[in-house]
Amino acid sequence: MILVRNVKTPLGQPESEAVTAACRKLGVSVTEVEDAYVTKTSVDARKRGHIFKVSTVVVHLSQDEEQTAKKAGGDAQFKESVPFMVEKGVESLRTPVVIAGFGPAGMFAAELLAREGYSPIVVERGCDVDRRVKEVEGFWTTGRLNPACNVQFGEGGAGTFSDGKLTTRINDPLCDYVLERLAQHGAPKETLKKAKPHIGTDKLREVVKSIREEIIAKGGQVLFQSQLTGLSIQNGRLKGVFVNGGPVETEHLILAVGHSARDTFRMLAECGVKLESKAFSVGARIEHLQSDIDRGLYGDLAGHPDLPPGEYQLSHRQGNRAVYTFCMCPGGLVVPSASDEGQVVTNGMSEYARDGKNANSALVVSVDSNDFGSGMFAGMEFQRNLEERAFALAGGSYRACGATVGDFFREEKGLHFKRVAPTYSLGLTAVDFDQLFPKEITGMMRLGLQVFDRKIRGFGAADAVLTGPETRTSSPIRIPRGENGESDGIEGLYPCGEGAGYAGGIMSAAVDGVKTALHIIRRYAPR
Repeated sequence: MILVRNVKTPLGQPESEAVTAACRKLGVSVTEVEDAYVTKTSVDARKRGHIFKVSTVVVHLSQDEEQTAKKAGGDAQFKESVPFMVEKGVESLRTPVVIAGFGPAGMFAAELLAREGYSPIVVERGCDVDRRVKEVEGFWTTGRLNPACNVQFGEGGAGTFSDGKLTTRINDPLCDYVLERLAQHGAPKETLKKAKPHIGTDKLREVVKSIREEIIAKGGQVLFQSQLTGLSIQNGRLKGVFVNGGPVETEHLILAVGHSARDTFRMLAECGVKLESKAFSVGARIEHLQSDIDRGLYGDLAGHPDLPPGEYQLSHRQGNRAVYTFCMCPGGLVVPSASDEGQVVTNGMSEYARDGKNANSALVVSVDSNDFGSGMFAGMEFQRNLEERAFALAGGSYRACGATVGDFFREEKGLHFKRVAPTYSLGLTAVDFDQLFPKEITGMMRLGLQVFDRKIRGFGAADAVLTGPETRTSSPIRIPRGENGESDGIEGLYPCGEGAGYAGGIMSAAVDGVKTALHIIRRYAPR
């Protein structure tokens, strides 16, 4: 095929116009084209008075594709279609592969292993997605938290209660594989075409259930309410694991436990696994009217049927510290996301339609050892302390800390609501954020609001609402591993995904899960 990128067409034009423009770029006539279609589309809204669609078009020619692409140059690229192939190893597997955690990393590792005949055993401390939805929605309504089954723990991982964004900063051919597998399991087909695809939390729940059903149909097991509680290690080699305190024989464990499994991290350290503290970010969720974001991005064209709900990704650096937006949820909600009692955690979520009144994103500031000190668990404890302080400041009932931006700028405690009504279901308590965070963090948040307001008019509006804290941006822990995917010093232990410090979001975690499974597949034959 030939990929023709950067094909620009006006709003309101059908996809066929992008195909025609791509053929012009290639200098080919319609008679030479066997097939052509748009594979990715985004919106260029950098100039609000001149917004257009930008597409990538796939063109199949009857002959001379490589030469045609080379002659056209620039945005044309010849790409040979290479099917996803797996070459299996020859070493024997004495025991089944166990996977701890059924978020994107564990799920995609398990799905690939099951399809290739390795019959993995998945252990997940939380519940299946149907029970999990009931537990989470119950928490959002009543404030009664189930520490074993919540927004962080359970089938699909933390991403199940998010926007289901499938964008990533990694450039890996396995991203296409992950998107194709998600589409085969029920994700909207346009996820294969959009430049910034998303599934939505409502549709993502059915996708993860479908993946689980395939794993079981192919000979794997998925065990819920089954927590990894210990490792058996002899002479630097994994010899077994403990699940809910009972022994399970295995010599290969894919550790995909997610970034909130604090008790698991401590258990791993006690078993001799190398862990190290890493940088992450903390801050709050900020909510605006989605219509204000649309106007700030699209100007007078806001509301055009070709334009999606406005999205943004903003960042600013001063010295060694950054302030940026993260996990932007158009038309979404700010949701209670605690996993431990006596702690407040927030996150953002959108359904597929993204048709809510508010937009929200995390407004976060980078923190590192200069903020929380040295030590394996220093970052994790810094994170925990913020969440416990927030619980106390907000009144001790899973209400969140809140402030309208105008009050935040004045360094005052206040919730002077006007146009923006907060969506956090358990309610907000007016809190002075300088009592929650160190001044270095709130200072950068204020700077970010000023800088971002110059990029999107109204971003720093006085009636925008801050809801905090947002602390689970990424894992505060990294588990070092070698090129073969195994933990430093422990053969058979494969740290994987976001919790191990090697991913940030659904796509990168899923890709890491696939890569980890491939390390095992390429070395061992199925049992």
